[in-house]
Amino acid sequence: MRPAVAIFLFLLVVVFLLPARSGAEHASESVRIFQTAAFRGSFKALPKWKRVLSMAQKQVKTLSVCNFRTACPPGAASWLRIKRDAEGKDRVTQLKMVNAFFNSWPYRLDVEAYGASDWWATPQEFLRLSGDCEDYAIIKYFMLRELGFAASDLRIVILKDRIRNIGHAILVVFLQGDALVLDNVTSAIFSHRKYKHYVPQFSVNEKYRWSHIALAKQP
Repeated sequence: MRPAVAIFLFLLVVVFLLPARSGAEHASESVRIFQTAAFRGSFKALPKWKRVLSMAQKQVKTLSVCNFRTACPPGAASWLRIKRDAEGKDRVTQLKMVNAFFNSWPYRLDVEAYGASDWWATPQEFLRLSGDCEDYAIIKYFMLRELGFAASDLRIVILKDRIRNIGHAILVVFLQGDALVLDNVTSAIFSHRKYKHYVPQFSVNEKYRWSHIALAKQP
């Protein structure tokens, strides 16, 4: 067999054996958020996120079907109100409403709210005690999932804020070929391209974890 033919057959086999990606997953991964290359993997080494995921689905269902005839979790009325108000709106309006609504919760350090230096709050925990930056990102993530956003369109991004020189977390939403940032420090929503001082370390959704490497030296 000629080498060129062998190479062609090898590539053909690889293409058929690789797991297929949905159009949505391909579209989101084609956006280089904050000018980084993202390498997809498993989030098995993230126990805090695994704990949130193990509890979130049941908690969200409980919140969304609560009818107040029986005891409802703390914050259920707020959850139902923003969900009801945002349903039926266009996607950008939903993002603005969800971002502004949850940003109105008071910022609380993990050690103050949960007695731990780094705690990732589930939806019901946030509605009961509020939280810090990653907790805002998490509650927004699950509300947008309830409003019909696909998991492939959402990423919780853990990053470094080079201006404040601190760790930070935000929610990125892939929409119309762009990556929009939902940040607890502002209710305005901008493209990721505006944030030159954000340096991603890793990002997650309920399916994968991505490691991020800068494509070019940032000014």
